[in-house]
Amino acid sequence: MFCCLRTCFNGNMRKPTKAAQRLREPEIHLDAAHMGPDVVLLSHQLRITGNGAALGTAPLVQSKSYFEIKIQQSGCWSVGLATRQTDFTRKFGGCDKESWCLCSDNATRHNNEEFRPVVVNTQEPTSVPLHSLINSNNNAISETASAAGLIGIEDLPEDVFLPSGNDQILNTDNALATSTERVFPDEGDIIGIAFDHIELNFYFNGKNLETPFRNVKGAVYPVIYVGNGAVIDIILESFNYGPPPGFDKIMLEQSLL
Repeated sequence: MFCCLRTCFNGNMRKPTKAAQRLREPEIHLDAAHMGPDVVLLSHQLRITGNGAALGTAPLVQSKSYFEIKIQQSGCWSVGLATRQTDFTRKFGGCDKESWCLCSDNATRHNNEEFRPVVVNTQEPTSVPLHSLINSNNNAISETASAAGLIGIEDLPEDVFLPSGNDQILNTDNALATSTERVFPDEGDIIGIAFDHIELNFYFNGKNLETPFRNVKGAVYPVIYVGNGAVIDIILESFNYGPPPGFDKIMLEQSLL
């Protein structure tokens, strides 16, 4: 009798058919096979640091795709879409015709063309326009410190903060911003990326930044570029902010059949 039961039980424990296996989506993550040589992937390949870029393992094939990234630590970063022909050694995206990115220096880029600032005035306490950083002796900060168009407090010469005589170093028209409100992504913030094969849009903590790309072509993948100590997480489900209407998480091609 026990032999009969064992035979019946084992007969019902057959491995899932190939059709059943196709219904179960494999994990999507950052792709160690398509990343720069100086890139480091952590946390089940959902976190990137180092220097360079990494693609996601799945292309965006559905009609409306959405994913997010979280800035765990600031530095140089770019997020968006790219083909497998992009340059994975760069810490900024959009420097070739194979990538379309929002970058940490307040610009969007594609084909090495920098577009208008995403935010006209970031109001960041640690980032101010170059023209505001000329001291009373009319000595400008070196151009190398402001290569990206914005510079931080650590780049300022000491005498900017030390008044001499009756000189007024900072006035109401030329002061460092003290507002804590952020209008451009920084540490702890979430960037959403939505693509419908017509427009690529970026969202900052759920708000559309209104800087779309409309020339995205080819088989494109999620991409993150990092440098200068940046640590970025990719979020592929359980989003912090709901996708725009009609958009959904990235799905694999066989799951659309």
